Amino acid sequence: MKSCVVVGTQWGDEGKGKITDYLAQESDVVVRFQGGNNAGHTIKFDGKKFALHLIPSGIFNPKISNIMANGMVINPKALIEELEVLNTQGVNDYKLFISDRAHVVMPYHMILDGAIEASLGDNKIGTTKKGIGPAYTDKASRHGIRICDFIDLETFKERLEFNLKIKNPILKMYGLEELDLETVYNEYAEYAKVIKQYVCDTSLLLNGLLEDNKKVLFEGAQGVMLCLDHGTYPFVTSSSPTAASVPINTGISPSYVKTCLGITKAYSTRVGEGAFPSEFDDAIAHQIREVGNEYGTTTGRPRRIGWIDTVVLRHSRRVSGLTGLSVMLLDVLSGLEELKICTHYELDGEVIDYVPASIKDFKKCIPVYQTVKGWSEDITNVTTFEQLPEAAQEYLNTVSELVGVPINIFSVGPDRTQTILCKEVF
Repeated sequence: MKSCVVVGTQWGDEGKGKITDYLAQESDVVVRFQGGNNAGHTIKFDGKKFALHLIPSGIFNPKISNIMANGMVINPKALIEELEVLNTQGVNDYKLFISDRAHVVMPYHMILDGAIEASLGDNKIGTTKKGIGPAYTDKASRHGIRICDFIDLETFKERLEFNLKIKNPILKMYGLEELDLETVYNEYAEYAKVIKQYVCDTSLLLNGLLEDNKKVLFEGAQGVMLCLDHGTYPFVTSSSPTAASVPINTGISPSYVKTCLGITKAYSTRVGEGAFPSEFDDAIAHQIREVGNEYGTTTGRPRRIGWIDTVVLRHSRRVSGLTGLSVMLLDVLSGLEELKICTHYELDGEVIDYVPASIKDFKKCIPVYQTVKGWSEDITNVTTFEQLPEAAQEYLNTVSELVGVPINIFSVGPDRTQTILCKEVF
């Protein structure tokens, strides 16, 4: 069995899309196992740039089976629009499979997402307002609409009517216009007809592929620190992007999860609200943001900047079973005289080596730094670890030692060719 889970180790936006695309070149299957179109994976190759939100990153290779698994919540309108954009970019030969057990993001989910966020005022979560949280809420409340119900138009209309009886009074409570059953049904029934061709029991499909010893790459959205269970709650997403969630979110045995590659930037970023101990905001942060183009793929929001935080990375290693690291955007740090690495926190006068569960305590954490030398050389053309400046090598080695896992990959630019493999992943 050959499988690998690609996991974001920070707050998302680590570069998972690029690494999934890179590893997909030697994979047979790419599986997206949670989240929805609140994700944004930017991929660049052959001078072209692609932005994926729902679709697995193996979509560019016609030989790869791309699976949207049962753990996802899928906005059918957004999915069709994404496929249409890919088609205009010449991507139209692919194998795509959508789980019949995945849940559907409906218009009322998006409207309520925005209304609830606005009502929170200073306590807002920083949601993308894509309806992801409300869709997962309906799933847990047992009145969501699954893909199998969605493509059965008779059942879909029944489920939609049932849901609007619940949702319209809530919309009215927020002072919003109620949704008309026929209007929503007529629009979304057309989407159902389009995506029906891709729908199947992806658990059966995936288990068969694994039994045939196919190379399977599991792709999450967001990062471990946004995990509903193990992230900085309540400033988290509505699902778990950890490797531990792969079996239940795809319908496979835990024994199939073999390798977990943690993706981390060479520094830290965060979009939205919430504690961020290693955050800093000065001229260096501005330089990192501009050089690294640190603006959200989905929202366009400027990302908050921080030094790399190995307390967070060790937390991710523990709860997600990391077997290796991929360090992204190393080139962005070129030209800085010195770099800081967060090794511990100080909380109420005590040095700690963990992420507190209490967001109140996490906000009080003061980072304890180790300072290392920077480098001035342009590293965007290196092809091996040994070609890196000595200071860059030392930086990667220090991070590896502090986290307790090897560096499998590092990246020195956005293109596939600027991805350097130090140790085999599969």
